[in-house]
Amino acid sequence: LLIGVLGCMAQNLKDVILESKPYVDIILGPDSYRKLPEIIKFRNSNLNHIVDTKLSKHEIYDDLFPKRKDGINAWISIMRGCDKFCTFCIVPFTRGRERSRSISSVIKESRNILKSGYPEITLIGQNVNSYKTPEGDFPVLLDTLASIKEIKRIRYTSPHPRDIDEDLLKVMVRHDNICNQIHLPLQSGSSRILKRMNRTYTKEEYLNLVDTIKKYIPDCGLTTDIIVGFPGETEEDFQETLEVVSKVKFDIAYMFKYSERPGTKAAQYTDHISEEVKQSRLQTLIEFQHNIGLMNNRKRIGLNLNVIIEKESKKSKNQWAGRIEANAWVIFDKKDGYKIGDMVNINILDARGISLFGKIN
Repeated sequence: LLIGVLGCMAQNLKDVILESKPYVDIILGPDSYRKLPEIIKFRNSNLNHIVDTKLSKHEIYDDLFPKRKDGINAWISIMRGCDKFCTFCIVPFTRGRERSRSISSVIKESRNILKSGYPEITLIGQNVNSYKTPEGDFPVLLDTLASIKEIKRIRYTSPHPRDIDEDLLKVMVRHDNICNQIHLPLQSGSSRILKRMNRTYTKEEYLNLVDTIKKYIPDCGLTTDIIVGFPGETEEDFQETLEVVSKVKFDIAYMFKYSERPGTKAAQYTDHISEEVKQSRLQTLIEFQHNIGLMNNRKRIGLNLNVIIEKESKKSKNQWAGRIEANAWVIFDKKDGYKIGDMVNINILDARGISLFGKIN
């Protein structure tokens, strides 16, 4: 029996694992996966610990494709690592610096995915729009990929606000199969806290970017990430976050209370916030955003929106569930002649919680 710990947490916790888990045979960081077949093939009873957590400037696993489960959406990793060094994040230290796959390899994988029957793809990277190769940058990749008309929908996540430009928005406008949805991590609505986080933009710059996005794509669905209780966050800073949430009116927000990551700059701050205050702010934000999301969904009542059937509804075998371009889920009754993967036009009849309800036109 071989026991291995692999990936970015192995990268981060190798010393702890070696010291307290002597039965672990293999510790490989995220840039050392290629060694696995050789290790398994030549294993023997005298195997000592194999530890390789060196980060590579070049490893992008260009010719290794993941095994995918059933579904309609295939995730494609187009770049690895991160150069942004946000003070709360350990990723640059566990996954290394940014490096991107070639456009040709992404196109090759996308065509293979189409042959497997996936109608939708999602491009992913730690900062997906930081993608850059000699063949072109992220807008060039997106433009090339969207030209493959057999792809019904293209999404991408997570971009960094600093790297979204008008070239990207023009590409999104040009192609109908690129979803009118952008995940735009805010993290905080306070410029002071954003500077402490090393997010490289201010509250004003973020709001100006939102205005630019809506100028190009008026019906763009915006989702975000927000951290409350970052070290040094005052009640005034938190109120600024609520103010930005109110102005932008996100469709969905992924909300968290700050959690310390050893080895990050933020962990060294001395003005940490108590758990009670963090939890209280998080609950306030969740309720605040819930009302905004519901209001956004209610504005869609009466509209006819395209949905790709993704799965059966959790609550009824007689209903389908799928997403609109803006990423909101829609529940609707099944109808003969349709199957998972089909795109259908849905008349939106109701909105409850974070879900829409409708019927096939």
